Parts: sequence; structure tokens; C-alpha cells
Amino acid sequence: MPSSVIKYFSYDKATETLKIIFVTGMVYLYKNVPGKIYKMLKASGSKGRYFNSNIKDKYKFQKLEEE
Repeated sequence: MPSSVIKYFSYDKATETLKIIFVTGMVYLYKNVPGKIYKMLKASGSKGRYFNSNIKDKYKFQKLEEE
């Protein structure tokens, strides 16, 4: 999962929550993200580009403490 922006991401299907850890160490939880969006992120050749186009500014999020 090489990305210059995203270090790690995971998805909780039950709560539709997408957790993204950025290379900066910042951790965000994106709420009510459909499974399809997660699957497309996972399959995307450019995680950062997909994130910017399809997730950022489109879903409510909670910023957690830095990792």
C-alpha cells in the first residue's frame, strides 16, 4: 500500500467508519463511509488522489490524537 500521503487505513463495516493514518502521524476517522468507497480506495493506484477526490470534504470526520 505505498502512498506518499497515507501511511495506513482500515475500515469498520459495522459502523461504516474509515480510519486513516497519514504519513504526518495525524489520525482521522471518517464517518458513514460506504463500503464501496473503502473498496475503491483500497484498489486505487493513487491512494492520496482518490482520498482527495472522493473522501476529503465529503464525509464528516473526527480528528484523533497523533499516532
